[in-house]
Amino acid sequence: MRRRRAHACRRDAAARHSRRGARPHPARAPASGLRAQPGAGIPRLVSVALRSVAGAERPSITAQGVWHRYGPGRGLEPVSFAWCGPSVAAVTGANGSGKSTLLKVLAGLVAPSGGTATLSIGGSVVPNRARRRCVGYASPDLMFYDELSCAENLAFAGEALGLRDVRRAFTAALDQVGLGRVAEDRPGALSSGMLQRLRLALALLHGPAVLLLDEPTSHMDDEGRDLVARVVERHRRAGLVVIASNDEREWRIAEQRIELRGRGLGGAA
Repeated sequence: MRRRRAHACRRDAAARHSRRGARPHPARAPASGLRAQPGAGIPRLVSVALRSVAGAERPSITAQGVWHRYGPGRGLEPVSFAWCGPSVAAVTGANGSGKSTLLKVLAGLVAPSGGTATLSIGGSVVPNRARRRCVGYASPDLMFYDELSCAENLAFAGEALGLRDVRRAFTAALDQVGLGRVAEDRPGALSSGMLQRLRLALALLHGPAVLLLDEPTSHMDDEGRDLVARVVERHRRAGLVVIASNDEREWRIAEQRIELRGRGLGGAA
């Protein structure tokens, strides 16, 4: 079923790009060095809720008693907080305390069993249906269609997000994470560290106001960690970055942190 769906995705994406007179592949970038530059290549957001997050249009996330249940037990105990950009916030806690679940709730991928999580841009609440256009989410759990190239995977995501210039968006995203040279390769040919970069490119694809990063440097070498640090530092200047991790090297740059304690209270650390 997944293979048939992937072939359909590839065919539809190719057809859309063919009608526009462009193939869904960027030109190969030089193989040497990282090309990410502060502020370079980030697409403009595409609706009133998704404008450039400067000045009064800062993003914020407010959670009130958010919890989630998986089967008979809770995967996330009630937690409340308020974060406002430009800043970096961190979520820490023991394995199974709900860090990944909380990020999925904030991204709109999981509906909480109770409580509320509100995303606002410039004081205006973003409707749930528009949240995915404001939020970039990256997690080691994210999978790609191996029948598609890296560029085609991002192109398909860009089409789903309604981006006006998909080619420009995925080219910029791949360049930001140093993957321009492997744009036409399939995800299955990438190392685990390069896959993490591709997940980060997916999160950056649409120039989101909020970045939600779950263990962003997992499987990465020192060069990859430095890349993630640069991306976070660049994004924090105008947006909001949330990092879920127990690795202090990932979250030590955060201005604020909450620690989830399983069945205990989620509070400021």
